[in-house]
Amino acid sequence: MNELLLSVPDMSCDHCVRAISSEVCQVSGVADVDVQLPTKTVRVTGSASEAAVREAIAEAGYEAA
Repeated sequence: MNELLLSVPDMSCDHCVRAISSEVCQVSGVADVDVQLPTKTVRVTGSASEAAVREAIAEAGYEAA
């Protein structure tokens, strides 16, 4: 199982956290998603590709740095 850590500097509230979590959870191969507002990070475990996770974050309206 792989772990991916991405920075999402545009996150600013709990709505951001919920929106990103909701989109990333739908990506095939994602086993777990941990979105942290204080550090503005998204940690994903599973077999999903980084490109697919970045696309899901973009679908939520944010950009992973």
